[in-house]
Amino acid sequence: MESTPSQPRDTWGSKLTFILAAAGSAIGLGNIWAFPTNTAANGGAAFVLVYLICVIFIGAPVMLAEFTIGRSARRNPVGAFKMLAPGTSWKILGGLGVATGVIILSFYAVIAGWTVAYILKCMVGTFKPGVDTLAIFEGMSGNPLSAIGYLLVFMALSVYVVVGGVRDGIERWTKVLMPILLILLVLLGIRAVTLSGAKEGLAFYLKPDFSLINLKVVLAAAGQAFFSLSLGMGTMITYGSYIAKRDNLVSSTLWVGGLDTAIAILAGLIIFPTLFHAGLGLQEGGPGMVFVVLTSLLGEMPPAPIGGIIFGTGFFLLLGIAAITSSVSLLEVGVAYIVDEKRISRKKAGLMLGGMAFVLGIPSALGNGAVSWLTDLPGIGKDFLSFLFVVFGQYSLAIGAMLISIFVGWKWGVKAASAEVESEGNVFRFRRIWSFLVRFLCPITLAVILINMLWGVITG
Repeated sequence: MESTPSQPRDTWGSKLTFILAAAGSAIGLGNIWAFPTNTAANGGAAFVLVYLICVIFIGAPVMLAEFTIGRSARRNPVGAFKMLAPGTSWKILGGLGVATGVIILSFYAVIAGWTVAYILKCMVGTFKPGVDTLAIFEGMSGNPLSAIGYLLVFMALSVYVVVGGVRDGIERWTKVLMPILLILLVLLGIRAVTLSGAKEGLAFYLKPDFSLINLKVVLAAAGQAFFSLSLGMGTMITYGSYIAKRDNLVSSTLWVGGLDTAIAILAGLIIFPTLFHAGLGLQEGGPGMVFVVLTSLLGEMPPAPIGGIIFGTGFFLLLGIAAITSSVSLLEVGVAYIVDEKRISRKKAGLMLGGMAFVLGIPSALGNGAVSWLTDLPGIGKDFLSFLFVVFGQYSLAIGAMLISIFVGWKWGVKAASAEVESEGNVFRFRRIWSFLVRFLCPITLAVILINMLWGVITG
């Protein structure tokens, strides 16, 4: 998808390929790693309920807003704001999105690199019944050579895809691999809910305790929605810039958001029954939870041991591919900016940003046992990776989403945005509802969340 402002911009081959590519961007570790982890840390079903509300009333409207910005301007986030609001400072918002995407990629690739390691471990039958999966994970993530090595491998794969061209690679593979990922998740989910102890896990996950809902839970749910849906950092603006005018943006938003949410919910149906079955307890949350919990399930996959080898290898292979589609979208935001605005070739831009994200990712790679002070940051009480996830995977995305909604609702205007949605005769049935949400509910809700976050920092 290489282009410059002086060249016609490419478009997705079809609406289906765009939906799959955008869903591929959204579907990844944010669903299968971060969603269950945040659910475990924020009250279970209460968090799930707030998350669904955030997706419907905040996530989907902001996603549609990003698509309209991208398709109208046909540019990267910085270029889009420069074009739609010339002579203003709104381009800084695009720059924030580019920077946020690179930093998120830096720690995202660390976790994705673990999937590469686990593909190899599953292939050789490491996860036999009774094996200490937590010790295996800690041994891998706490070894500095393996932690940095797998980060490098995954980053190299991501750069290779972006340099080679997003359209041909992503469109070709997502049409096959994402449905297979869904099928495997369904099969794993069926197996998980039949385990002993699954009833207690499902109750924690699906039976909400409304007394647990507070601003902390809302903040975490909103941040998870932005992170999982790839919002607030210009990813959907960039992908939206490749959408054909004939495509219906509303239905595309609903499809992408619906697929992403379904995967997240399904991941929880696998994780929590298995978590309670294995007796690991909710304290086993954190970045490694999916690697510890899912691998404890593999040893019981019939027929043993081949069942666990096949399902484990397939699952982590496809999880890795899903992670690549997300990491490619993170990298594509910055690459599109450099290609559009700086007139640098896609190859040089991809190598430069990929190298930068790799270097930035080293502290996150070493912060899971390899280096003590990065594993427990002084005065913060979090490992370096988790700290970056909170700052950039939650707060920065919330700021970006709030400002994007303000831009579309009040600066560019819902009238201009709605006209873009209705181009070439498309019908916008939810125009009034969306206009209200993007002008009032989205920015006000996000402002309240951010004020609460700042107050928490001030008061300690």
